[in-house]
Amino acid sequence: MNRKHFLRHSLLGLLPLPAGRLWRNDPPEATELPLVVPPYLRPGDTVGITSPAGYITPPEIQPAIERLQAWGFRVNIGRTIGRRDGTFGGSDEERAADFQEMLNDPSVNAILCARGGYGGVRIIDHIDFSSLHTRPKWIIGFSDVTVLHAHLNRVVRVASIHSKMCNSFPDIWDKADPQQQATILSIRDALLGRPMQFSLPPNANNRPGAALAELVGGNCKTLETLAGSVSDLTTRNKILFLEDTGEYLYSIDRMFWSLKRTGKLEHLAGLIIGGFKVKPSEDPAEEFNRDLYQIVLEKIGDCSFPVCFDFPVGHQRNNYALKCGVKAQLVVTAAGVSLLEPV
Repeated sequence: MNRKHFLRHSLLGLLPLPAGRLWRNDPPEATELPLVVPPYLRPGDTVGITSPAGYITPPEIQPAIERLQAWGFRVNIGRTIGRRDGTFGGSDEERAADFQEMLNDPSVNAILCARGGYGGVRIIDHIDFSSLHTRPKWIIGFSDVTVLHAHLNRVVRVASIHSKMCNSFPDIWDKADPQQQATILSIRDALLGRPMQFSLPPNANNRPGAALAELVGGNCKTLETLAGSVSDLTTRNKILFLEDTGEYLYSIDRMFWSLKRTGKLEHLAGLIIGGFKVKPSEDPAEEFNRDLYQIVLEKIGDCSFPVCFDFPVGHQRNNYALKCGVKAQLVVTAAGVSLLEPV
């Protein structure tokens, strides 16, 4: 062993890793562990509700509680519900402690994040995920919860559910439109272990092809901010799905350049582009002269993997549950798109 190699390994042995981490400074594709799929839920199981990011009030989560109970689940309400520290659902310490309690509680079978906003990155390094190694459980949410999805996939290697949260459940279920009901019911289906099945019409900008691979992704801006960190998502040989909201086109272009330059668009098995709500330019003279399709296609060039646009995921009404880390089959043809979970 040469001196440089010896010093590197000696120093790494002296540096303590935060509790629950498995990550080390080797190429992620060489050290990535097999992914664990948590047990699917049965009637009588418990879903915990906590707010690792923005604040939310007890009345605002009541429709979610009623729907979960209608599905036959028990509900454990965390101490962050109703707490507030500025825009957060309690202080960093309170949110981390509440999430930790849900993780460690053996009676909680899944954790539904109450809402997104911002705050997950402030607590992620203070959470010990080691209990998931012996008692894996589903963690559910999207937007800022992308921090958790990425960390669970990269570090903990446990599958999770990217879906709507408590603040998206309709106040009166029977008056909700069919699409809103369907997206909420997709959370139930994911928790019960029903396979993902999606069919989409064709899009002229799609790239044909087929892939069977692990499904990963989430909010594009959040993934960009995780670059270079221990939670940085690896995308090699995976199907990557992306969504975002409230961003100018130039900002979306910058995010995709970041994805390209950090290698996340190379060696993909497939690419899924969900909803991107574009923020209109305040000055017409500063209007970016490329649309979303041009921005994405410019970055992937003559790719060999399938690409589909307008997938029903993101900050929009048709935001369906996706199982992060679970293998899925993506098929893109001139006739349409399918995303299926093999059974």
